[in-house]
Formats: sequence, structure tokens, C-alpha cells
Amino acid sequence: MRYALALVALLALTACGRDPGTRALTGGAIGAGAGAVVGSVTGIGPVGGAVVGGVGGAVVGAATTPRG
Repeated sequence: MRYALALVALLALTACGRDPGTRALTGGAIGAGAGAVVGSVTGIGPVGGAVVGGVGGAVVGAATTPRG
């Protein structure tokens, strides 16, 4: 359930920004923070979670379209 909630929040917030680069940066930052939190309560650890979340957030952020 935690992963689903984190994914929904990540997808909702990654569309912030007008260009793909900005959305990738904000998505990466949000993903890294969320991944560190999730990783700290699982066996991955906070650093591993931040890396996975940051990469995933950047990819999703760059792939989204801006909301007007």
C-alpha cells in the first residue's frame, strides 16, 4: 500500500514545470525524497531507495506533459 501511495503522489507532482528538464529535476527530487523514506523502512536502505526513487522520478517527470 505504501508503494502505491508513493507512486500516486510521485505521478501527481512530477508534472510541475513547463519544460521536460524542469519536470525531470522536480520529479527526481521528489522521487529521491520519497525513495529515501520508503527505503529506510524496507531492506533497501535510504540511499538505495533515494537512488531508485530519484531515477524513477526523473524519468516520469521528463515523460509527463505540463498542466496548464
